[in-house]
Amino acid sequence: MPVNVFIIGAGARGAMYASYALEHPDRMRVVAVAEPRDSYRNALVEAHDIAPEFAFSDWRDALTLDKFADAVVIATQDRLHADPAVAFSDLGYAMLLEKPMAPTLDECERIAEAVRRNGNLTSVCHTMRYVHFTRRIREMIDEGLIGDVMTVQHHHPVGWWHYAHGWVRGNWAVEADSSFMLLAKGCHDIDWLQHIVGAPCVAVSSFGSLQHFTAANRPDGAADRCLDCAVESDCPYSAVNIYGRWVDRGEVGWPVNVLTPDPTPATVREALRTGPYGRCVYGLDNDVIDHQVISLLYEGGATATMTMSAFNKDGGMFTRIYGTRGEIFLHGGFGELSDGKWEMHEASLRRFDFVTQEWYEETPFDEVDTNLHGHMNGDYHLVDSFISAVLNNDPSHILTGAEETLRSHSTVFAAEDSRRSGQTVWLTPQPS
Repeated sequence: MPVNVFIIGAGARGAMYASYALEHPDRMRVVAVAEPRDSYRNALVEAHDIAPEFAFSDWRDALTLDKFADAVVIATQDRLHADPAVAFSDLGYAMLLEKPMAPTLDECERIAEAVRRNGNLTSVCHTMRYVHFTRRIREMIDEGLIGDVMTVQHHHPVGWWHYAHGWVRGNWAVEADSSFMLLAKGCHDIDWLQHIVGAPCVAVSSFGSLQHFTAANRPDGAADRCLDCAVESDCPYSAVNIYGRWVDRGEVGWPVNVLTPDPTPATVREALRTGPYGRCVYGLDNDVIDHQVISLLYEGGATATMTMSAFNKDGGMFTRIYGTRGEIFLHGGFGELSDGKWEMHEASLRRFDFVTQEWYEETPFDEVDTNLHGHMNGDYHLVDSFISAVLNNDPSHILTGAEETLRSHSTVFAAEDSRRSGQTVWLTPQPS
C-alpha cells in the first residue's frame, strides 16, 4: 500500500515533493493539500486527483478531521513551519519538514520537543546529505583514505541571478518575513559540514553584510521596473534577461514557474510588469546579506571555513577536505537548463594520497531517472528515503531527523549571533 501524504504548501517545493507520487504511485499517493492561493492549490488537486473535501485553503481546517493520511509534507514559508509541525506531530503524522525547521531557535526546539514527545518519523529536508557525492565522500573518510579530517574549506556559490531571484526580489529578501540568509540558504552547508567532519560544532565566528543590492548602487537612469529601464540591457540582474532567455527557449519550469503557474511569454511579461520579480534590485526593501564567511571549530579539534557569496556563477560546491593521510577536492556538480531540459553536470572527486603522492580521480554517478532533479537528485533521494522510512517504520532511512537538525541549526544561529556581535560564539563552555 502506498504512503498517503498531505501536502501543506503547494508552491515550488511542495509541488516538487508531491511529484514523487506521480513517478512512484505504488509507494506514495497525495490525498490532500492545503494552500491559500487558488491557482497553486487547484494545480495540485488536478495533478493528483485530490477529492474536493481534502483541498484546504488553510491547514488548520484539517485539524478537525480524523487522521486521514500517513504523513504530512510541510513546505510553507519558513515562518509558518512551527505551528503545523507541532500540530501534526501531536496527531501522530510522520513528517517531511522543509528546511529550515523554523526561523528562531525557540521554535526549532519546540518542534524537536514535539517529535521527541510523540516519536514521529521526521525528516528535515537537508537534501545535500542524500546526494551521491556526499555518500561517496563519507565512504572515503570512513575507509580511512585521508586519515583523520583536520580542516575543511567550503564554498557555496549562490549565483548572481539566483540570489537576485530569491533574496532580493523573492520570498527570502526581508528577514522579518522569512529568515536570515545563512538559515534560509546556508543551513544546508552547515549541516553538510557537520556530517562530513562527523562531530558537533563547539565554536563559531562570522563576518558578512549586505553590500551591493542597495539604493547607493543604483545606476543612473534606472527605473523601478526592468521593463521600463533605460539601462536594463547592461544590467546583470535584468529580470527581462534572466527570465526572458529561459522563456524564449521554452524552459518554463523552476524558477520561471515561480513568477506565474502557467508560464508563457505573455504571462511572464505580465508578471514582470506587475509582480515582485520584475522590480529593480537596487530599489527594494531587501535586508538580508549578500556575502558571508564563517569559521567553525568542532568537537575533537577539527576546523572548517565556509564562504557564501551571491557574486559568482551559480551551481556546484567547491570543497577541500584535508586529512592526516591525504586530501579530497570536490567540485559538486550542478544542473542547468538546456533546450528545455535540465542537463546534469556530474560531480568530480579528486583524492591526493600522501604516501603514494598521487592523485586519484573519480566521478560518482547517480543513475536514477527522475524529474526530481534538484540538488543533483538529492531531492529525489530525500523523498524516496522518507517514504521508505514510513513504509518500513524504520528511521534508519532518515539522515536528518529533528535532533540532528537541531544541532546543526544551533550552529547556524550561533554564526548569526557572531556576525552581528563581532564576537566568537561558543556552543559549549569555553575552555579555560
